[in-house]
Amino acid sequence: MAKTMEPKPGLRERMETALKNMPGSVQGSQAWNSIFRPGSIFRKGYNDSPRNRSYVIMNSVLYHLHPVKVKRHGLKLTYTFCLGGLSFFLFTILTITGIYLMFFYRPSVDLQSAQVYKDMQDLSQAITFGQLVRNMHRWAAHLMVLTVFLHMARVFYHGAYKPPREFNWVVGVNLLQITLLLSFTGYLLPWDQLAIWAVTVGTNMMGYTPVFGRQVKFVLVGGLEVGPPTLIRWYVLHVLALPFVAVLLMAVHFWRIRKDGGISGPL
Repeated sequence: MAKTMEPKPGLRERMETALKNMPGSVQGSQAWNSIFRPGSIFRKGYNDSPRNRSYVIMNSVLYHLHPVKVKRHGLKLTYTFCLGGLSFFLFTILTITGIYLMFFYRPSVDLQSAQVYKDMQDLSQAITFGQLVRNMHRWAAHLMVLTVFLHMARVFYHGAYKPPREFNWVVGVNLLQITLLLSFTGYLLPWDQLAIWAVTVGTNMMGYTPVFGRQVKFVLVGGLEVGPPTLIRWYVLHVLALPFVAVLLMAVHFWRIRKDGGISGPL
């Protein structure tokens, strides 16, 4: 009795079958499993369960900043007004715009040529999007000072500084100081008359601090009066030292928010 031969699938049918099986084959590959750890929603055979939800949080870089469970009141916009998130968002804008401005800014120490002031003029007149990016950087700095201060006021009003969150409150106070120092050091960088004399007044007030005021003023100014050494020192503080400390403190701040139980409850 003759056997019936089934027709071989054509090229089109084979391509359609391969495309249908591609997600499963890719998700089952060793490369895919090495990238996405067990419990990830992108792994093959994911089941929505409390354990897998915990795995998703613990195995993700971004989700790991948040606790597995969030209190219901913490989801209300009117409770936190997203002031902490807005502060971090403005810090990100400042970082991006600041890097762009660094490409065209030269902290020259030659007072005769006033190269810094010429670079600021070029940013406003000759460089593409220079004036826009500079204004974004300036307004983001002003808004960050405001949002950080309001965030601290909100935390104080809700009593979120109480145990076990007193350590994180101290970290937040230090972040407020870093924010003010970033704003103050950036004020000198345009190197115009307003910036020079404003920093002169500020450093002179600093010099009247008891015990170590004169020593701190001399270190920051780099001499007896505001000059080229002051510009270099404040530029390094503004673009390197203070942002580095701010990033470290923010990492500790976010980590402690999670470890202390997330957003604090209402009084």
